[in-house]
Amino acid sequence: MNIENKFARFMRNSGPARFFVPAGIILIVFGILTLGFNTDNFEKAVGTITSVTEVPRTDTDEAAQYDVGFRYTVDGREYDGTFPNLGGKFAVGGDIDVFYDPDNPETTTNGKMSKLFSPILIVLGIAALGFGVFGTVKAFKKSAELDAGPEFPSAAFETFKTAPGVTEVYFRFDGDHLKPGYVVEDADRKVIFEGKMTKNNPIGARLFEFRNHLTGSTAEHEVGHTVTATQGNEFFSVKSSFKFDGRDVWDTLHEKGLRLRTDLRSKFPRMTYDAARNGAAFAKIETSSVYVHEDEEAEHAAPIPAGSMYYRVWTNSNDFDTLFLTVFAISETEQAIVE
Repeated sequence: MNIENKFARFMRNSGPARFFVPAGIILIVFGILTLGFNTDNFEKAVGTITSVTEVPRTDTDEAAQYDVGFRYTVDGREYDGTFPNLGGKFAVGGDIDVFYDPDNPETTTNGKMSKLFSPILIVLGIAALGFGVFGTVKAFKKSAELDAGPEFPSAAFETFKTAPGVTEVYFRFDGDHLKPGYVVEDADRKVIFEGKMTKNNPIGARLFEFRNHLTGSTAEHEVGHTVTATQGNEFFSVKSSFKFDGRDVWDTLHEKGLRLRTDLRSKFPRMTYDAARNGAAFAKIETSSVYVHEDEEAEHAAPIPAGSMYYRVWTNSNDFDTLFLTVFAISETEQAIVE
């Protein structure tokens, strides 16, 4: 696997960690800095506003802020001070609460801060940093596990479509029945595998019935709704998955020895996926228009890729249970980078 795909996978899997590590450091530093500014023992005085100056705004949509000058008295002595960048309504001659240090009355603030504030910030920072470090280590470990074992057979996919023993099948959405879902058809439009939804729960897992028409086997599976996580606008941090029988679908496929590779830049908008199993070429998957069969495509001038529900698949395996789950996972999550 090339360095670009490895970097993409790490960036996606470490998305939350890349937020919590700097956030934790900022909280810890800010907590330490505020340790020396304990206002818990500050006393309150009622000051008189002496000036109100509006702070220039760079954006007209911003709320107005003011530098508020004031005068207050402590033990018969008058002091002057200014609170910068206050929001609200202020008028010269009005009252304003002033909190001052009894040991140094010239030190003031417009609000008291609990002595627990700094320790709480530090504890939260340590927790966030720990979570971020744990997530980063987990992402490295996950990448190492996926890279362990046989090397990805890149060369085998260069002529995979025309290789001996490779069969083309067609994966498409089937919504014409009471049980919508996906089917896999052969070149003669004979259904060889189908996964139909038998119960659609808006919340919680949906029920699907998987039926292999070649072996006659039938199995019911719980399929969760797709969850997509992202950090900011970074493409490489996008991660989509769903629960398959209570586990992340990608973890299930990984345990079956599946590895996926794709190249977004050179293939878009017709995404292609190379699927290897246990170090050997397993399938080549390509997004298609709704006219997945070759003879249908020939009748239409613009067979534009239709996104996440139609695929042409070339495979050298008759394990359609694993093949269907692989394409089903890509389809449900609109997966765009390697797994």
